[in-house]
Amino acid sequence: MANERKVIVAGGGASGLCAAIAAAREGAKVTVIEKSDCCGKKLSMTGNGRCNITNIDMSPDDFNEAAKGRMKKFLHKFGVQRTMDFFESLGLVMTDEAGYVYPISGQAASVVNSLYKECERLQVSFCYNEQVKKIIPDGKFREPHFTVKTTANEYDADRVILAVGGLAGPKTCMATGDGYYICESLGMKKKDTFPALTSLIAEDETLPQNKGVRMMATVSFMIGDGVFASEYGEVQITGTGISGIPIMQASGLVAEHLSKNRPVTASINFFPEYDDEAFEKLVSKMLSLPGERRLGDLLEGFCNQEINEMVLKRMKLSPSMKLKNVGEAMTKCVLEKYRDIRIDIKGVSDYKKAQVTRGGISLGDIDDNCQSIAVPGVFVIGELLDVDGRCGGYNLQWAWCSGYLAGEAAGCL
Repeated sequence: MANERKVIVAGGGASGLCAAIAAAREGAKVTVIEKSDCCGKKLSMTGNGRCNITNIDMSPDDFNEAAKGRMKKFLHKFGVQRTMDFFESLGLVMTDEAGYVYPISGQAASVVNSLYKECERLQVSFCYNEQVKKIIPDGKFREPHFTVKTTANEYDADRVILAVGGLAGPKTCMATGDGYYICESLGMKKKDTFPALTSLIAEDETLPQNKGVRMMATVSFMIGDGVFASEYGEVQITGTGISGIPIMQASGLVAEHLSKNRPVTASINFFPEYDDEAFEKLVSKMLSLPGERRLGDLLEGFCNQEINEMVLKRMKLSPSMKLKNVGEAMTKCVLEKYRDIRIDIKGVSDYKKAQVTRGGISLGDIDDNCQSIAVPGVFVIGELLDVDGRCGGYNLQWAWCSGYLAGEAAGCL
């Protein structure tokens, strides 16, 4: 049975829809205000259109340094199992692919539709093509009460949930960063923001041109000789820089270092499965191959042709050179380069290509239900907060977690 509490949810993305459902299940009268003409646009494109709902291997260590301390409690209250129970309650069937949880349909649209249908069942109202611009607390009431001003209307609310996202994906989800200004006007603090889960830019004429190359590798990110992050997976190298899951995982941290004028270098190891001893044996076998060979012949079976060309360009050697003229010491040096190909990072791709935003409203300004400490009755959730996780379902887990906790608390009498 509905109670008298009016809850406004600003933003109809993953966290906003989840919050709307949680609040409506508590009996509140819920209205979602969405700036575009439909809900779940960004969600419908996640996971290459498949939607990686969550990840079985979920830990506070999978999130940014500023969030780790609080994530243990958040995930304890609403972790992976509660997320899966929630979607099962919507009638969504899921599948576990080596820990990555997807809808069994293989379609992100199934996730969006299941959320929207539940909102419909719970009689959640939707106002499209309106953008929340201001939240005005009304001190006349004993309980929290607010006037919510949009680009088109004004609304009365007992509780307001801000789920307007960060700065990532401005074209797909009309991200403008307005949520930061609204929160700051209510006394909350904003941490510096950076694009995250995106590609890195390099200016290096030796990099493979055209379509580039994809290979499995370990990438270590360094400032000087100090490694601050290391990731394994498929790496893509093109004439403009590097991308792929290992690159995306570290991109937010790289952006942060670059903003402080710290020079970042990526070291790529195409033979991570070999330790020093095993690699030395491999090199010895390569050098002991019978017949008179040229440098290009030797490298032909050693690694990808585009990588071979890059290494030789950097060492100013020709593939037509005979090994006997190159010499054993220099040939060994060439082969060793494949375990430490260094690329200076000049920048990070902008928010148009970023999947999430690093930074945002400080977690120190919210309680364990994502409610503002300075202005009780206002909740901040999802990407708007200073929380970003690894690629692979971690950021969506945060959306479900923060959304449901806030919605549940906002909807209670």
